[in-house]
Amino acid sequence: MAPSFDLWAKGSHKGTPVVVKMENPNWSMFELEGPSEDDFLIGNTPTGSREKARGKNAKQLTWVLLLKAHRAAGCLTSIGSAFIAAYFKGWHFDAPKLQLQYVFTSPYGVRDVFDWVYTRWVLIRVEYLAPPLQFLSNFCIVLFLIQSLDRLILCLGCFWIRLKKIKPIPKQDAVADVESGENGFFPMVLVQIPMCNEKEVYQQSIGAVCNLEWPKSKILIQILDDSDDPTTQLLIKEEVHKWQQEGANIVYRHRIIRDGYKAGNLKSAMGCSYVKDCEFVAIFDADFQPTPDFLKRTVPHFKDNEDVGLVQARWSFVNKDENLLTRLQNINLAFHFEVEQQVNGIFLNFFGFNGTAGVWRIKALEESGGWLERTTVEDMDIAVRAHLKGWKFVFLNDVECQCEVPESYEAYRKQQHRWHSGPMQLFRLCLPDIIRAKISVWKKFNLIFLFFLLRKLILPFYSFTLFCIILPMTMFIPEAELPAWVVCYIPATMSFLNILPAPKSFPFIVPYLLFENTMSVTKFNAMISGLFQLGSAYEWVVTKKSGRSSEGDLVSLVEKKPKHHRVGSEPNLEEMKADLQQEQEQKARKKKHNRIYTKELSLAFLLLTASARSLLSAQGIHFYFLLFQGISFLLVGLDLIGEQVL
Repeated sequence: MAPSFDLWAKGSHKGTPVVVKMENPNWSMFELEGPSEDDFLIGNTPTGSREKARGKNAKQLTWVLLLKAHRAAGCLTSIGSAFIAAYFKGWHFDAPKLQLQYVFTSPYGVRDVFDWVYTRWVLIRVEYLAPPLQFLSNFCIVLFLIQSLDRLILCLGCFWIRLKKIKPIPKQDAVADVESGENGFFPMVLVQIPMCNEKEVYQQSIGAVCNLEWPKSKILIQILDDSDDPTTQLLIKEEVHKWQQEGANIVYRHRIIRDGYKAGNLKSAMGCSYVKDCEFVAIFDADFQPTPDFLKRTVPHFKDNEDVGLVQARWSFVNKDENLLTRLQNINLAFHFEVEQQVNGIFLNFFGFNGTAGVWRIKALEESGGWLERTTVEDMDIAVRAHLKGWKFVFLNDVECQCEVPESYEAYRKQQHRWHSGPMQLFRLCLPDIIRAKISVWKKFNLIFLFFLLRKLILPFYSFTLFCIILPMTMFIPEAELPAWVVCYIPATMSFLNILPAPKSFPFIVPYLLFENTMSVTKFNAMISGLFQLGSAYEWVVTKKSGRSSEGDLVSLVEKKPKHHRVGSEPNLEEMKADLQQEQEQKARKKKHNRIYTKELSLAFLLLTASARSLLSAQGIHFYFLLFQGISFLLVGLDLIGEQVL
């Protein structure tokens, strides 16, 4: 209020004066008169004065209402200005600040249910799921590093062998005698070919062993036929009879009681009376085609080396370029032979017998207990028992024997199941014998930890657990972390080392890495079934063969025979060509179909879902690995890799 205004001094004004000062400088000051005495004497005044008073009161009421509206607008303007200033100063008034959450978090609110569920999930994730998952992850990472170190040491050993040009060399006089063919080292050799319903390959394997360059009086060939198909039996028997007429020392054996699979077949054949006259036995599977000089390059290593029990040759594959599956198998097996077996053979004189393309000293077989049917890996079984008896093994990386690799995923999966289930069966059976054996502590450590645990058990365990289970789970449980170097850098390095023995396969390094992780499902399942003696542990399925052998190989076998042998072999070549052509036409008419593998498809769904979750959380390297690994599982689960089955 301003009492010094001149308006108060004017006497002409009647009534009670009210002065209002507006806070807004854009507004003027007005003087509103209060009611006078005349205003209350309405009944005694004239009509004109009364009307004048009414107009005056209406005017006053209008200005009072305008004043109240102005005050309300000023209040709202002040509150709005305060909110705007607070916002720009960083004061955010959200629902919790304004206590509005009680509207949504009432006992009957929908939002409260989701908040409660998510909160409980986070608590369970943090307190109960993340710690064991992180512990398992760290445990698998340690196993991964140990196995990677073992593989690196093997690669360094292979590099040292190449650098120093180390390889087994037989006695010079043995080589000279063999080459001269006079008064040389020609011991009696038994050649065995076990087979079972393998009509696609029996001709080429029998023809290959009958063309071995060895004195006929010093070689005896056994065709051990376990076929239950009468037609196949007749075909094999006819082929044996044909070579008998050509002068080959070959016999046909067929078991009526087919117990023990391949081990039972070999054990039965070793019981023949004429075997006691033989000093060595060479074993070839039905799809193997040894070169004519195979015995001349392997048997001399036994001369003057009485402690050598086995000479093993490496495999080569006639169909390694047939499809993507065969190319990936070639990478794996090339590393197995050139790195694993060669390094162990040079530095330890021990490795697992491959079951074929090898020559045994019969004395070593007998001292080790002979063939046993207790596992599905009879070749590894006899090798371990011979090693415990002190016998030494020789691996020849420069002697190759041609064979086939499975062309369909179904055949390859069954083969890998047997190869990874059998070692776990054998480990359970051999562990007490290894502990009691009178060998050095280092040899026991090598057998138990390196040969069985690290390369047969730990490898499929961490490969499946770490990359197929833990990695996708960390996308849904982010409190457990898996470093990028575990996901990318070390696997890439190990794949690079694995592919070194097959340099032409470098374009397939990424598919190889993904496919190895995909196969870990089959290998892990086989390992568990063998370790705990589950039903599928003793499953034995003969690997399907395609009988791929080039015409040039067959012609070379024919041309290397003497003239009187060529006459009998030429019709055989024409017969084989006609049979192969007819079989190919029949296969072309048959419809092939894709199998569905539910385990692989389930993991494909998990990995692809985890990759989408990884993309949302912006985890780059994890996303790409999960995406491509999921696609790999999807392709395998739909049987889109390798040949389809009829």
